[in-house]
Amino acid sequence: MTPPAGIFVVARLGGPPIGCGALKLKERKIGEVKRMWVAADARGLGVGRRILEMLETRARDVGVRTLRLETNRTLKEAQALYRSCGYVEVEPFNDEPYAHHWFEKTKI
Repeated sequence: MTPPAGIFVVARLGGPPIGCGALKLKERKIGEVKRMWVAADARGLGVGRRILEMLETRARDVGVRTLRLETNRTLKEAQALYRSCGYVEVEPFNDEPYAHHWFEKTKI
């Protein structure tokens, strides 16, 4: 996840990491958000939203026009976050074995 293939961000709150996320750069101006994670004791603070916004900003900076991501059916909070940030559910675009929901956003 190093440029130009990708970008990895780490969120900290005064010390140790409390969250992370990655942007995998694909062909044709498409990016995939990967490995979004927020520590249990930091959930509810808006960390996930801020990580996602940072990844969207970085994607725009390198010319990405479409962002995609997938998530597991048990991650209800993640699904709600993605929907509230403008992602819409789409048909599967990969064969990720633990994914049950695929999302896309074209106006980043």
